[in-house]
Amino acid sequence: LIGMIDPAREEVKPALTKAMRAGVRTIMITGDYPNTAKAIAESIGLLRPGHRVVTGAEIEAMSDEQLAEEVKTIDVFARVSPSHKMRIVNALRANGETVAMTGDGVNDAPAIKSADIGVAMGITGTDVAKGTADMVLTDDNYASIVSAIEQGRIIYSNIRKFVYYLISCNIGEIMIIFLPTIFGKWMFPFVPATLQVSSPLKPIQLLWLNLVTDGAPALALGTEKGDPDIMEQPPRPKNEPIINRFMMVGIGIQTVAIAAATLLAYASGLRMGNQQIAETMAFVTLSLSELLRAYTARSERYPLLKMGVFKNKWMNLAVLSSFALIMAVIYLPFLNGVFDTVPLTLVEWAEIIPLMLLPSVAAELVKYIVSGKKKPDAEESLL
Repeated sequence: LIGMIDPAREEVKPALTKAMRAGVRTIMITGDYPNTAKAIAESIGLLRPGHRVVTGAEIEAMSDEQLAEEVKTIDVFARVSPSHKMRIVNALRANGETVAMTGDGVNDAPAIKSADIGVAMGITGTDVAKGTADMVLTDDNYASIVSAIEQGRIIYSNIRKFVYYLISCNIGEIMIIFLPTIFGKWMFPFVPATLQVSSPLKPIQLLWLNLVTDGAPALALGTEKGDPDIMEQPPRPKNEPIINRFMMVGIGIQTVAIAAATLLAYASGLRMGNQQIAETMAFVTLSLSELLRAYTARSERYPLLKMGVFKNKWMNLAVLSSFALIMAVIYLPFLNGVFDTVPLTLVEWAEIIPLMLLPSVAAELVKYIVSGKKKPDAEESLL
């Protein structure tokens, strides 16, 4: 008596578990007999309690509406034809799910093309399947698909961090220029008549600010490895824009925090009766608050202490180099005339240090407030 088995790869079961935690549902479609398909599905943890194995003959007896309803509790389809695969993909999409379809044969091409993401096998796949697919799996390994999903989430998350950081900082800078220019001494009634209230920042200071504080730290955000639970978060809604409601609220809070910190530093300098000191204090407060804010921007949900303050070496390098360049503008005499700055004393530093922490503290408070809220549910199907 001879028995043969084509077992699942060892890495499939943990990859399936990881996908399930990420909200990714995996469905098996096979030409094997139902008992064989069920045994394999159970051995790798694909067939969930209460879910079923359905054959192609049973699909034939269902209308499209019935299939769209039944597919919610079917994890395995056995003895199916190419037309059945098309109907399964269409049923899932009719339920509003994002569908990825894998396949290797010519008969898989229609279903691959109908799916949101068509995936062809690179080793065993036919040229027709590869030509139809959106992407080709070079090692024919399901675990590689899960790894690709994880990397995609990290990339998308880093893009959001980059956009969030830059937009919040730049809108804050706009308000810092706009408000004193429009309202003038109405904002600072205590200013002596001999001092002129205008923009707290010179044009060259703004250019230096954008070059130094916005560039390098923002690029360093693109090297983040992602939140520790990035594969335990539900898939985002397919129509959700990068700048969603949560980010817009955060941008608003950061704009207020950055503008308030800088204008308070400017007001403190004006109270001392020196226009140049006031402008330098505003410049330093804005510059360093943005550098500190870059650390809190490393995650939208996780507190900085949980992420590890200095774990991103590129961020450390970006912030240190930017800090050195800002200090050079303040304390090197030959640059003072170029940037219209003056060296700050310990008394002035004591005024601005608490202010430059304000945007970072605000960002961490927002994380604390929203950390307990559940994100909108979404479901993504992977065939």
